[in-house]
Amino acid sequence: MADETFDVARLEGAVCAFGVFDGVHRAHRFLIGQAVAQARELEKHAVALTFDIDPDEVFHADRLRKLMTNDDRLRALADTGVDAVVAFPFTEAFAGQPPADFMQRAFGAHVPRALHVGHGLRFGARASGTVADLERWGAVHGMEVHAHTLVQAEGSPISATRIRLLLQEGKVSEARDLLGRPYRIVGRVVPGRGEGAQMGFSTANLSVPPACLALGEGVYAGYARIDGETYRAAVSVGVSPVFSGRTDAVCEAHLLDFQGTLYGAALSIDVTHFLRPMIKFDTVDELIRTVLANIAWVRQHL
Repeated sequence: MADETFDVARLEGAVCAFGVFDGVHRAHRFLIGQAVAQARELEKHAVALTFDIDPDEVFHADRLRKLMTNDDRLRALADTGVDAVVAFPFTEAFAGQPPADFMQRAFGAHVPRALHVGHGLRFGARASGTVADLERWGAVHGMEVHAHTLVQAEGSPISATRIRLLLQEGKVSEARDLLGRPYRIVGRVVPGRGEGAQMGFSTANLSVPPACLALGEGVYAGYARIDGETYRAAVSVGVSPVFSGRTDAVCEAHLLDFQGTLYGAALSIDVTHFLRPMIKFDTVDELIRTVLANIAWVRQHL
């Protein structure tokens, strides 16, 4: 963490990639890969520069939908081939500085050799800083700036916003292609209604911060991981109209062939298929038949 205890001298001469990197998707990994390649050529350290939180957690918390938790994002960045990940603490005061002050506070006298960014990067007070500001600052302080056009897929740039929109529409296969891996839900199992076992399909009620659940309502299939083991899973996102007003559970998963107790356990689910939208059933029996059919599909196809 690049707080007051961080030795900013570690950035001097390094080749850095800078961004929020929500999702650490294919376009992010391309940009970071360019920084790593230059660092290896110059025999310098490669560093991923980011923030400890998503800036929208400060400015747009009411509508924020992230592709991964902050901790998972930092772990994913560490797996991109860089030598270090440096996360600046994001605060309104830090973000509210003029672009030149923002850069000066970030690096001081310990300027990186090069900085790789997306060509549309905005930073500093009211997002007024642009790549041109970076280039002017870099020209004075001896830092190269490499602005990269976003990697495209099917004629459009790959971006976290594009992926979020796909997930909201239940298009998990298309989102996976842009992420480079399945979308993952991460949470902790908490007590739920307890009715699933009586219906023939016990479920784990997964507590997920709303900002970290980008999927639209519906029923999905995927792979759940707990304690190093993997299970096929049917996952419900949203509240069935049958239970409207009786529960606040928004993410429930049935793990096929799981035996044991899940309460309190950390659980992650890689979502691979959209099965159906949320349906208003006329009876509980109709719901049971449909859910059992969804579970049978998972057993047959995963």
